[in-house]
Amino acid sequence: MRIIAGQWRGRPLVAPPGGATRPTSERAREALFSMLASRLGSFEDLRVADFYAGTGALGLEALSRGAAHATFVERDRAAVTALTANIARMAAQATTTVLTMPVEAVGRAFQPFDLLLLDPPYGEGLALAALARLVEYGWVAPHALVSVETAKGEALAPPGFTLDTVRAHGKARLHLFRYDLLPATADAPDA
Repeated sequence: MRIIAGQWRGRPLVAPPGGATRPTSERAREALFSMLASRLGSFEDLRVADFYAGTGALGLEALSRGAAHATFVERDRAAVTALTANIARMAAQATTTVLTMPVEAVGRAFQPFDLLLLDPPYGEGLALAALARLVEYGWVAPHALVSVETAKGEALAPPGFTLDTVRAHGKARLHLFRYDLLPATADAPDA
């Protein structure tokens, strides 16, 4: 496993031992970032959040391509050890934040993110609840792009999001959504 493009192109990433973490394949990651690049044009200055981060391959790929900051959320200790080692390998400590907790327990975001990458365990139905929580707690910027990887047979239709595209790659299905809801505005004072 390696970084595909950008300043860290070709640099290897470590994965935790055992089968608890299922990193996104290089082929699927390359397809995802091709879809994202065609829609974003550039990753420059983006705030990226990588949920169920595992090794951090998705968030680190975004940083390699010019994102300003990546926040990683992962609860598995072995995965967090691999993730922090990968961040150190790229000398990316100044542009990253690691939250060691379940995605389902994240609190309010300090500011919303432009690109959210979710790769939850397959077949557990975690994506819809996670997206609802992330919206509720201010993680999703208006019109943000959100990528959700599921097993090939899983379909998603999260409220408040428009499906941009779905692509199958091996055992994975990549869903790319746009967040539609505009932030609530205060009512105008009575005249």
